[in-house]
Amino acid sequence: LFLLTLYHTISIPVLFKGFATSAKTSGASRTSGASTPSISIVRDVQPGDYERWRELWDKYLEFYEEPLPEEITQITWQRILDPSNEQQQCILAEIDTGDAPETETGKSPIVSGFATYLLHPSTWSVTPYCYLEDLYVDAQVRGCGIGRALISEIYRRADEQAWGRVYWATSDDNYAGRTLYDKVAKKSDFIQYRRLK
Repeated sequence: LFLLTLYHTISIPVLFKGFATSAKTSGASRTSGASTPSISIVRDVQPGDYERWRELWDKYLEFYEEPLPEEITQITWQRILDPSNEQQQCILAEIDTGDAPETETGKSPIVSGFATYLLHPSTWSVTPYCYLEDLYVDAQVRGCGIGRALISEIYRRADEQAWGRVYWATSDDNYAGRTLYDKVAKKSDFIQYRRLK
């Protein structure tokens, strides 16, 4: 596994334009023949998002072939909703699609991706580091800029709050994901080690 890092010593350029953000308050191809979805908003997770978040979370675990006990999933959900837990955050990307059901305000947005990140102190910085632990986009809408938009929102928060670093790790054979990562971040020369069990 390669650790990907980005140092925030200068302002990060906007990676994706055209989506809105909101403060915390409470991979495959596109479907053939369908209209191209557009990102309507990148926002913090809310209690009412559980059902859709859980669908994407389960697909994410399936992708990495890492089944987790139900207890861990439920604790994760509780943590990302806890307003007092500022260290662990989750953001969601919503899209508008041509075949989405109509509502009183127009097309109903669909949550199609999420990112979970952790803030932690570092001996190398006076400001927190941000570890992007989870990033997943629904396979049906990959290639539409959702992953880029999620990372861009984290970069925006990093600049706004002066985080010392944003970094993440991915599987060496995650070629689709690394195609994006190579465009928005620099691959570190460090190798990750884990305790033997």
